[in-house]
Amino acid sequence: MAMNGLIIFITWTDPRLNSPMYFFLGHLSFLDVCFITTTIPQMLVHLIVKNHIVSFVSCMTQMYLVFCVGVAECILLAFMAYDRYVAICHPLTYAQIMSWQVCVSLVSIAWFFGLINGIMLEYMSFRNPFCRDNHIENFFCEAPIVIALSCGDPQFSLRVIFADAIVVLLSPMALIVISYARILASILGRNSSSGRGKTFSTCASHLTMVIFLYTSAMFSYMNPRSTHGPDKDKPFSLLYTIITPMCNPIIYSFRNKEMKGAMVRALGRSSLSQAESV
Repeated sequence: MAMNGLIIFITWTDPRLNSPMYFFLGHLSFLDVCFITTTIPQMLVHLIVKNHIVSFVSCMTQMYLVFCVGVAECILLAFMAYDRYVAICHPLTYAQIMSWQVCVSLVSIAWFFGLINGIMLEYMSFRNPFCRDNHIENFFCEAPIVIALSCGDPQFSLRVIFADAIVVLLSPMALIVISYARILASILGRNSSSGRGKTFSTCASHLTMVIFLYTSAMFSYMNPRSTHGPDKDKPFSLLYTIITPMCNPIIYSFRNKEMKGAMVRALGRSSLSQAESV
């Protein structure tokens, strides 16, 4: 929360970070904050108290927010990869291609698909009545587990979610892979070994987090339930809902010199204001 909150504050207030990359980064941190606040508070309550009951409305709300934020983040990561591709492979026309209007439109598209997709997946998860065991073997209300508790045939809902996951997960991932492949091809054609090594390091870090997010989400929503179990589901759910949002600031920000400088300036201003108030 602290790391992502600091990134949001810096990218939205520091004029030196007025570029599409940091605009997207600020929204990514905001999505990570939403991810964390959707799952962790309920989990902490259940770890502290013995009463592990979740109301039906709370379960529906939590599931919708996870769907909405997760889909929006998957799409936003694809747009961020495309932004880096344009910046590295087409630097002369970068300002024209990634204009302010385009950046706002891309972020709006990510949020729009997240909101609409969440409504559709929420309906598919709760379309059947519930009359079986109401014990959820996870730390939050995850769709495939909740669907398995319904009285009706869950196969139709699971097939719809599977088809939706193919579009939501594989399409952005294809754009990310193509963008980074072209970035690496462009870098390999240059003579600067230092710039080449820096770009390789950055791409490897970004792709690591993308792989963590997408593979864990694919395992949760694109595998048949017969291959699942509490011991298998929980680590992957933990990975894409908590670990990835926690690591994103380190991967995308704290290895960036401009972000480090902005953080130093922000902390310096905070210290100065506190000294003046004293």
